[in-house]
Amino acid sequence: MIGGAKILLLKPLTYMNLSGESVQAAAAFFKIPAGDITAFHDELDLAPGKVRVKKGGGNAGHNGLRSMDKHLGTPEYWRVRLGIGHPGDKARVTGHVLGDFAKTDLDWLLPCLDVIADNAALLAAQKPEEFMTRVALLTGDQKNGV
Repeated sequence: MIGGAKILLLKPLTYMNLSGESVQAAAAFFKIPAGDITAFHDELDLAPGKVRVKKGGGNAGHNGLRSMDKHLGTPEYWRVRLGIGHPGDKARVTGHVLGDFAKTDLDWLLPCLDVIADNAALLAAQKPEEFMTRVALLTGDQKNGV
């Protein structure tokens, strides 16, 4: 339970590129419509530590989202986009998204994850705008976006 809402947390054991298989199987078993699913994912196009929430949209080349779109039959689910920044060189993208975080990244990553966890009840209550406002204030990102 988060904020009084029953929550099912899924961490697929598949490769990220195949995560839609696990998400679809869980959604079918528990009868969860796509619109009630929230995917938390890394986002190259956001600076490290920036957080954005949106419903639907394209996959921006993210293979995990592409897999979810395919297996759910729709892109109309919630996404919490966690900025990891772009490595600058396209040839380094794969290593950047699949590698471990550097120790220096923990300075922004851990506080960011704490703020997200502390305000998850707002997402569970279907209040994405309030979630983004709180996250923006607590992470110092005043250009929040839903």
